[in-house]
Order: sequence, then structure tokens, then C-alpha cells
Amino acid sequence: MVQKYQSPVRVYKYPFELIMAAYEKRFPNCPLIPMFVNSVIISECHSEDGASQVIERRCTVDVEAPRLLKRIAGVEYMYFIQKNSLNRRERTLHIEAYNESFSSRVNVYEHCCYTVHPENEDWTCFEQSASMDIKSFFGFESTAEKIAMKQYATSIKKGKEIIEFHLKQLEEEGITHVPRWAPPPAPTPSHALPVSSARAIPACSSRAHPGSTDVLPGSPDGEMNHSAHYVELPCCLPPFKLDADYISRYLGKLTPFQESCLIRLRQWLQETHKGKIPKDQHVLRFLRSRDFNLEKAKEALCQTLTWRKQHQIDFLLDTWQCPQLLQDYYTGGWHHHDKDGRPLYILRLGQMDTKGLVRVLGEETLLRHVLSINEEGLRHCEENTKIFGKPISCWTCLVDLEGLNMRHLWRPGIKALLRMIELVGANYPETLGRLLILRAPRVFPVLWTLVSPFIDENTRKKFLIYAGNDYQGPGGLVDYINRDFIPDFLGGDALCDVPEAGLVPKSLYRTAEELENEELKLWSETIYKSASVLKGAPHEVLIEITEVSSVITWDFDVCKGDVIFNIYHSRRAPQPVKRDGLSAHNLACPAGNNVQLIDRSWMLGQDYSMVETALSCREGESVQGSHVTRWPGFYILQWRLYSSPSCTSSSRPRVDDVLASLQVSSHKCRVMYFTEVLRSTDFRGSMSSLESSHSAFSLLSAATSSSNQSQTESSISR
Repeated sequence: MVQKYQSPVRVYKYPFELIMAAYEKRFPNCPLIPMFVNSVIISECHSEDGASQVIERRCTVDVEAPRLLKRIAGVEYMYFIQKNSLNRRERTLHIEAYNESFSSRVNVYEHCCYTVHPENEDWTCFEQSASMDIKSFFGFESTAEKIAMKQYATSIKKGKEIIEFHLKQLEEEGITHVPRWAPPPAPTPSHALPVSSARAIPACSSRAHPGSTDVLPGSPDGEMNHSAHYVELPCCLPPFKLDADYISRYLGKLTPFQESCLIRLRQWLQETHKGKIPKDQHVLRFLRSRDFNLEKAKEALCQTLTWRKQHQIDFLLDTWQCPQLLQDYYTGGWHHHDKDGRPLYILRLGQMDTKGLVRVLGEETLLRHVLSINEEGLRHCEENTKIFGKPISCWTCLVDLEGLNMRHLWRPGIKALLRMIELVGANYPETLGRLLILRAPRVFPVLWTLVSPFIDENTRKKFLIYAGNDYQGPGGLVDYINRDFIPDFLGGDALCDVPEAGLVPKSLYRTAEELENEELKLWSETIYKSASVLKGAPHEVLIEITEVSSVITWDFDVCKGDVIFNIYHSRRAPQPVKRDGLSAHNLACPAGNNVQLIDRSWMLGQDYSMVETALSCREGESVQGSHVTRWPGFYILQWRLYSSPSCTSSSRPRVDDVLASLQVSSHKCRVMYFTEVLRSTDFRGSMSSLESSHSAFSLLSAATSSSNQSQTESSISR
């Protein structure tokens, strides 16, 4: 498995030339890195004007590994080739490194670069990336990987001090300024080399090889500690890059591995979203909840983003209107903050008539209210981060159970509670910092037995349970909440707006039949529809157009598999294809989410015509587009299974294709779509270029490089 690393951007408040002077003091060896034994220059090239130079070194590294492993490998040291390309004109240094030892068994690649800060020419930026692939290592692949990752993390941490150390040395030597490179005063002869640094470097005998590291893989020579000499990088950097100071200030202290996971996931989101992406704090929550497993975090985040888009969660706080009865009888609310600056939410669960609320409002309303509370919590965390000047990504919840009795164990109420726990856990991970449960009565163990299996282990570790008045003594509330903020009903001095409420009048109850027949709008009422696309069974949507120049718009996500998207026109009204009860399609396709309209007897070009160039859509992509209609009649939007070109290029199928055809799962795709027809006068898009495109709101896209493939044949201009 290939291990990868990507550093944040670190900024020095020193000019590039002074940083380069400090960097050169690292050679031929560096006392700050004991494992870096020595380095020897094996080739050196300079341009005639002195603007560019390329130095290649052979570096000797003493890897801290078990003696037995070294004896088996038959080596005492490992050797790396490092290539430094300095461009004084453009003020850049690119450092590449790769392993010479065991190159047939292990591939190590690293790239580091120093550049001028994009907004302050007297500051210098540094960043690095690396990869390691252990193919085989005498049967000790896992051990070698662990040793390499440990060495790499150590050298990264140590590397943060190196430049600062050498800068201090230069200052002690009286060197605080190094002049910038300037062209030679004499005019350049006509036969001189071109100005371009790439062509100004004469041919060298040294071989170019991928690699990078300031001396060895993992020694980020340009990285520095969290001092006043680097600052948050401005927005002029590429969106997926993060400044080290920004991470420390707003996200918290992360290990190099955690920083790398965050940057790589954020970069993936930026590439696939092509626009708005989740906030860094939320991305980091998903990484933490999956123990920084990049693939698992990516999968969970994709599912959440699909859910948020499908149910318009981003607009919940703007659209949700809390019913008056819920305001009167829901015993929960935000209340100041705890000692760590986390927002504090108080829930007087023992005083809440959960049965009455469910019988009157239904599970759907309560669920929406709980989601709105979580959305408010995210906002409060951002506000408190700014107020307290430190990262705050979760909140504290105080649950008072005084009054809890068997009424609260009403089965439908417990069912609703478990569903809320499941939904919040999946879409708001790592938002609960601490849960304080106070005045737990004897019936609490029964409730805990029912609920605890649905709470993940990491969350359960954050629970603190107090029986009776234990919360008033040492180790109680005063350890977590300032006395000034402890609510009055718990013996504190702070007035709390959370009401005691009471029982909901039974006269407001709805019948069991009414509640049972109520559809959960959060799941069913959405502008998006889902459909399955099968081999030989495309999904088709019929749109009837009576007014010429009407605009058909679409927005769809490819949730699973790869599809081809087409738009057809017909003057005849198609009828849904009737499936044979014994057909294979009927066995694989659930009724209601796959509709076929184009009859097999229809001929393309006679019975119907294509009005859009076919668009290939990969799994994870989100596509938005529009089409201006030329004729009245019936338009058919079609999603069909994508077939690899290799399968159709030859009349004889390949073995791989035959094996793949035996896997039913490989022939099923799923799309989530929304369509709308607008009058041309109401359409707010660009009428001069109506192209299908992969939208800025793509929440799933895994590869949107081919985003603008389909062009509308009927586009007009005005």
C-alpha cells in the first residue's frame, strides 16, 4: 500500500535569500538530525548569469531500525539521492529526493519547495509532499513500514526547528540580510544562453529522478515551529492548501499524519466539488470519527453531503419554524459555555413530556427540531472559536434527569429517540465534547440499556453520570462549568431560560392512525428522486412541452456506477414499457424506481431523435444543465448504464468482460435527480451558452475532469 504525506504551507517572516543562506548551512551534515550522517555532491550545474543552479547530492542516512533487520538487509546505512534546483531570478527552490538503497523493493519519493509569499515578497513559504511504497522487504514489510513512518514523523517534527536554528546562527554571525540576485551589469552577448532559467542551466550528467526531501525523506527542512515567524496564509493560495498557523489556531494541534489526511481530503473535495466545500472543522470531525482513515472518512462524508443536499439541510435554520407548542413544552436550550469555551446545551429530559410531544407533533417535527439544534451548535462553535481565540469544534450537553419515570420509556418515544441518535451520529460526528447526566434516578439503567448500544464507543467515553446530588461535590459540575453559569435549578446563580414545561394536554393528541399514516417528510418530501439504472433497463423521465423555447433544466448525482445521459424528442407520446413478469429486469429492478418509455420497436431518427450530445457521467459526479426546446412534443431524459469502449471495439468479448458480466452488482447504477421546466422569460441562466456542466455544488464527484462534455444542440442567443 502506498503511504502518502502532504504538509500544510508554512510561512517564514524572512526573505527568500536569507532562508536560502540558512538552508545551505545544513550541508554536508546537520547536527540537529543525527540520522543524517553525511552528504556528497555528485554533480553541480550553474547558469552563466548565476541565476540558476542544480546540485545533486548523495546522502547517507542511519535509519533507527532493529539490529536484526539491518543484518538481514545486509546494510548499515541507507542512501538517498537529493536534487536541489535553485532559481534566484524567480526566487524558488525545488528539492527532490528518492532512495538509492533497495530501490527495487521500496520506492520513496519526496518533494519540497521554497517560494516567495504571494502577498509579501519579504516572506517565504515552504511545503512538502512525499510517498512511500514498500513492495517487498525480506518478509518484514509491515515492520519496515512502521519504522519508516515513525522516522518520517520524527524528522518532520525535528525539521521545524532547523531553519530557525540556522537563522539564529546567521544572526550571531552578523548576517541579517542577503541581497537579491541581479543580472550582471554588462550587456549579455548575443551568443549567451536565453534568460529562461530552464534553458539557462547547461546539460548535466546527473540523472533526473523523482524524489524530494531536504536531505532525506521526511526532513522538511523548511518547516518551522509555531512561532511568530509564520502567519496564516491569505486567500490567494490555492483553496486546497492550508497554512500551518491556521490549522493550529482554528483546528487544533494535529500530528503530521493528521495534517496530511486533512489536506488530502480537503484537496479531494476541492477537486470534486469545483466550488463550495464543507468547512475545515466539519471535514476534520469526519476524519476524527474514522480514526483518520482517509477512505472511510471520505465515504462517510460523501453520504452526509448527499443527505444534506437531498433534504436541503443547509437551509434548515432559515426555513425551519419551530411550532409554538414545541417552544412551550420542549425543555432544552443553549446556555452560556463550559470552562473550555464549548457551547453549553441544557436538556431537562426528566421534565419533558416526550410521549405528549410525539403524540401531538409527530416524530418528523421533533427530528427536524433536533437537527436544527445541531446546526445551531455548529454555528456556536464557530462563534466561540473567534471569541476565545482557540479551536472549539464541539459542545457540552447537560442532561437533568430529575423527574424521569416509566412514562419516558414509552416504546414509540424510545424508537424516535434511537432514530435521532442514529441520524445525528452519522451526520454530526465528533460534535459532542462532553455529556453530563445529572440526578439519574433508579429507572435510568433501563433507559441506558436500551439506548447505549446505538452510541459508538468513543461517544460513550464522553459520558459522565451523577446520581442524586453527587454533582454538587468535588469532581462535579464545578469542574466543568463556572459557578456563574451553573443553572439556578441545579443550585447555581445563573438564570436559565429552559422551562420546566409540564404535561402536554391530551386534548391535543392525534389518533394513532393519524400518526401512523403520517409520512416522514424528511425522507419522502424532497425535490430529488432516486432511480435505478440496470443493464438493458435505462431510467427515463418524460417531459411534455407545449410552449416552444421552454427551458428544461436538470440536476442529478450519480450515486453508484457510471451512466450515459441523453435527451430525446418525440412527437408521439411514449408509454411506459410493460415488463414481463418472468424477465430478468423484473427480478433485479424494484418497482417504482426504474421507468422505461422508449419502446424497443422505435427507430432512432424516425420515431424519436437525439437533441443532446450524450454525456458520460462517472460515479460520484454531480451534473447540472439546461436545454432550450425547439419543438413542442415529448422530451425524454434518459440515464443508461455506461459500457466500456473496450467492450464494443471488438466483436469478441474479453475474458474480463465475460467475468464482469456475471456480477449482477456491476450492472446496477443509482442516480438522484431533479428536473424542472421553465419559460424562456423566467430562465435566469445564460441563454447564449446552455451547456451541461458539472456543478459547483457537486457533492460526490470523484473525477470531474471531463466536466463539460455535453453541448446543447438547441442553444440560442439573444
